[in-house]
Order: sequence, then C-alpha cells, then structure tokens
Amino acid sequence: MFIKEIIVENQVGLHARPATFFIQKANEYKSSIWISREERKVNAKSLLGVLSLGIIKGTKISIIAEGVDEQEAVEGLIDLINSNFVETV
Repeated sequence: MFIKEIIVENQVGLHARPATFFIQKANEYKSSIWISREERKVNAKSLLGVLSLGIIKGTKISIIAEGVDEQEAVEGLIDLINSNFVETV
C-alpha cells in the first residue's frame, strides 16, 4: 500500500472537468486506488465517489493505492493535481 497527502490548489477543486480527468488517469493504473478526505474514503475510479467528497480548493486529501503499480499510480495522480490539470486540457 502506498499513500500520499496533497492539498488541492486548483480553483474549482475536484469538480466536473478536473474530476473527470482525475478518474481517467486513475483508470490507467491496475492498482486499486482510493481518495480519502477526513474519515471518508472513496474509489478514485468512480466519478460519483470522487464528486461526493466535495473537494474544493484548499482541501487536504490522501491518495491511497494498492497493487502492482501503486507508487506509480499515486505519483501520477499527485502530478496531475499539482499541474492544475493543465496537461489534460
């Protein structure tokens, strides 16, 4: 299991388009991936799950992965968030 925390800094958080890009990226990996906010944990490959966390600018989340490419998955998703989703626009 590999876990990293990040503070989401893009203007709209993980809503609508950014959430879609995040899920598409998560689905590129074989590992099981979750996003955790406070006590809630959801499947990072589920649009409804990600949107249900209500992640806005300034929210601290944990990205958790377990599987063959767990570290690559977490690092890739952190890079996507840190890029403010620029690379996918």
